[in-house]
Amino acid sequence: MSQLLHAKDASQTLVVALVEDDRLLREEIVIHLSATGFIVHAVNSASALDDLLAREAVDLFIIDLNLPGESGLSLCRRLRQTLPSAGIVIMTARVALQDRISGYQNGGADIYLTKPIAPDELVLVLLSLGRRVKKIMPQNEWALNLQDRTLSGPQPGQKLRLTHREKSLLLALIQAKDNTLSSGVLCDLYGNDETDDLMSKHALEELVARLRKKFKAVQLEGDEAAIKSVWGVGYELCLPIHLM
Repeated sequence: MSQLLHAKDASQTLVVALVEDDRLLREEIVIHLSATGFIVHAVNSASALDDLLAREAVDLFIIDLNLPGESGLSLCRRLRQTLPSAGIVIMTARVALQDRISGYQNGGADIYLTKPIAPDELVLVLLSLGRRVKKIMPQNEWALNLQDRTLSGPQPGQKLRLTHREKSLLLALIQAKDNTLSSGVLCDLYGNDETDDLMSKHALEELVARLRKKFKAVQLEGDEAAIKSVWGVGYELCLPIHLM
């Protein structure tokens, strides 16, 4: 019992995304990790994970290689490029040495696990990897605190209070490939699920303009603009921001 309590204490702030297309296995893992104290989001494909990352910040990823649509290996490689400090665990039935090597070299995985894996071992793997992730504190970067919706810069006095929509906009751009998203995707992010109404592009432009104004008020003279428009696409985040 004491070991379980210790694991719960250590995992309280760790958010895990599980990408597994086997429904029963997915549900079993979610139940066990949640009981151990992790915050777990489970999806069945790479595209579903992309939708999740537009709304939630994730510390650790557990990814199966055999996924519908985009492969798990391709997904791992993409995550490593866009979220270099995240922890990535491949969990798969593929046991061949070449698959392991590819998982590390081509996928950028931190850990390669073969099924079946004991639930308690998975917990310990995530806790160990989580300690490394939480220790990474990038210097000279902005920090977005998701709980109190504040954004702090590397210089004294650089602190912004964000609205819920401003926080969601930054979170989506931080976790997007090349920190760039189309206007259509961003408008969809603020859509009304009940009516299927989307935010208008004009309203999105006003939201971005207000956020740019907040940045400009605390940035130093000559600093690069925080968010720039990408002609024919949408918006790009130009400042390094890590999540807290």
